[in-house]
Amino acid sequence: MEKSTVIGVILGFISVFVGMILKGAPLTALNNPAAFLIIIGGTFACLFNAFPMDQVKKLPTLFKLTFRAPEAQSKAELVKLFIELSQIARREGILALENKVGEIQDPFFRNGLSMVIDGMDPDFVSDVLDAELAVMESRHSEARSVFTQAGTYAPTLGVLGAVVGLIAALADLSDVNKLGHAISAAFVATILGIFTGYVIWLPLANKLKLKSAEEIGIKRMIIEGILSLQAGDSPTAIEAKLMVFIPQNEREAIKGGGGE
Repeated sequence: MEKSTVIGVILGFISVFVGMILKGAPLTALNNPAAFLIIIGGTFACLFNAFPMDQVKKLPTLFKLTFRAPEAQSKAELVKLFIELSQIARREGILALENKVGEIQDPFFRNGLSMVIDGMDPDFVSDVLDAELAVMESRHSEARSVFTQAGTYAPTLGVLGAVVGLIAALADLSDVNKLGHAISAAFVATILGIFTGYVIWLPLANKLKLKSAEEIGIKRMIIEGILSLQAGDSPTAIEAKLMVFIPQNEREAIKGGGGE
């Protein structure tokens, strides 16, 4: 599980609720079904208007992704694997890697290595993998845009909810006590709109963006490794190329695993 998401959501709720208590605002003020309907229902109404049904259906999956720890192979493991593959290829030939294809879990990696083993042109392999990566990047961008848009709609709906509440409050000015309570209730929608927009929707959109960037970085590393294998580079050369994708402070812990 992605601990940072869990901590962020819990801390967000605690900060708002405890902050309300410290400010002297009663938590019972949040018991406002109309405000929840305007913000939650309104946000989803906007999403249905803004996106096709197929994309809106992916919302539960996107939520799960923000709470799920990365499953992709680590960069350190990739370096070691490519060094091993290059040693086998130089010793027994590129066709010997066919026995290793079945052990690779990543379909992107498996597909690229299979094309190399089949003797396809390096430019063709590069073009296919780059195109697949571009499509994946576009798909990720479209998916997280649902969260990004929700984050822009919710705060505005909060203002709308406050205006609706004020209209109701100002409709009857005969009782000052009731007026104060009604005005207070009117701003609950604003709290909900800002909270869901800036604590939930937009941060989770950014989390998906970072996860996508990490996955794309690993895929680019795989492309570089596959093309290096096809070019017949030595294990040392492949290690040097792939180390570029790893932060400087992590390289020393990995280095030394390759070479002939």
